[in-house]
Amino acid sequence: MYVSSALTTRRQGAKARQGIMVLHSVHDLDPTEGTVRLYRFENSPVVLVPKPSNDPNDPLFWSRGKKRVAFLSVCWFAFLTNFGIGGLTPAFYLLSLEFGKTQAETGALLLWPVLTLGVFNFFWVPIANYWGKRPVFIFACGLLCACSMWGAVAETFESLLSSLIVAAFAGSSTEALGASMANDLYFLHERGSVMSTYMTFLSGGNTIGPLICGFIVSKYSWRWHKWLTFILAVPNFLAVAFLVPETTYVRYSLRPVDSDSGTSRGPTPRLVSRSNAEKGFGFGNAQGARSHLGDTDESDAGVNLPKKCWAEEIGLWPVVSRDTPLWKLFIRPFPLWLHPCVIFAFLAYAISLEMTVAVNILNPFVFQAPPYNWSPMVNGLINIPGLIGNLFGSVLGGWAVDKFCDWKTKRNNGVYEPENRLWLCIVPLIISGSGCLVFGYGVEKAMGWVSLLFGYGMISVALTAVPTITIAYVSDCLLPLNSDALMLVNGKKQHESVLVE
Repeated sequence: MYVSSALTTRRQGAKARQGIMVLHSVHDLDPTEGTVRLYRFENSPVVLVPKPSNDPNDPLFWSRGKKRVAFLSVCWFAFLTNFGIGGLTPAFYLLSLEFGKTQAETGALLLWPVLTLGVFNFFWVPIANYWGKRPVFIFACGLLCACSMWGAVAETFESLLSSLIVAAFAGSSTEALGASMANDLYFLHERGSVMSTYMTFLSGGNTIGPLICGFIVSKYSWRWHKWLTFILAVPNFLAVAFLVPETTYVRYSLRPVDSDSGTSRGPTPRLVSRSNAEKGFGFGNAQGARSHLGDTDESDAGVNLPKKCWAEEIGLWPVVSRDTPLWKLFIRPFPLWLHPCVIFAFLAYAISLEMTVAVNILNPFVFQAPPYNWSPMVNGLINIPGLIGNLFGSVLGGWAVDKFCDWKTKRNNGVYEPENRLWLCIVPLIISGSGCLVFGYGVEKAMGWVSLLFGYGMISVALTAVPTITIAYVSDCLLPLNSDALMLVNGKKQHESVLVE
């Protein structure tokens, strides 16, 4: 439940009349709880959920190329955040010598930014819900460029650490909003594959970054890694500024309650409950606000809005619904912390992240010290099996889960249930759990490097598979509140992983 409330509809109306903040349950916003009919009958085309509106500016109406450019620009921003922060790990041993720091002190270069990535979700998401995602991404991309240059010229350990923390502050905007943007642009049946693309970019920065940094540190200096991040971040900033329109589109809002009659004013979207969906009586989703049977409501009749030109789309301050005060947007998400799907998602995500962060911090002090004595360049090669594991996990959590859910939906008379996604979580659980044992035992016994790299590859499977599955699951269950829910998942999992470290 978004928040439990025993108030009757009439009492809610009385509170609204008095100007008191009225709390609703998730069920009020979406009685389907993510359970919708995707197939009307056997071998029928898939039902589009959410259904596009009649507005030509609806992001669901955008061309495939326009969607890809916008989404991949934000994915690249997520990649560069982790590339610039996590990519420094092969240089940790040299940085500890250069600045005279211990292993634990040097590890702060990763731990504090990781914590910042999670904490400042709680800042960016309400801001984006109020002013729009576009101005947030433009500002954050510009700040990442500045922080990359700052890190490249840093003369002290404290200055370098500060640059990474501020860069993490900028990059934290993509932690929840990037996944939320996928929900703005794509339909339910595409969500798994799209989320896997986002998670591949997000995790790719943590694998490709150290791989490249190892060679840069050996040939030049760790500072050139930061300059490379700056060089890559500038065109990304330009792409976001000129090619990514606002994707926030209000499809559904809880109808205001009449203070006298206790009933909703105006046409109410026709929704389908879980029980009715199972009986085949409905075909909708609250976020779509209508069924996909060609039905329309009064709010849909006669819509003939002009299509925005490019100059209007790239305005810095897009028109976004601001019915809810900003201060309420900051406190609104927190009751969701008690929602079972949010609890499950952040715990699963935190465990998969913690395993990878632990190896990233530990491996330079293992491989660049006796008995291995690897150079940073060779040390960076540990990320090759990590990348392979990430790609396998991405396919498993995205394409494979979508296919599995499609099969389960057809066996369930065309009714899709979000819980279907969770079945395949057992695969990364077995693979990555075994990988922890292989890597840990190999380090303890100073075994051959093959076993350690193989173990890390197994661990990396969970880093993309588990978040892809759980984030898509949360989005399905809490679609009207997906940005709030994903903010809590990302913020809490970062906090938990740092505490474990």
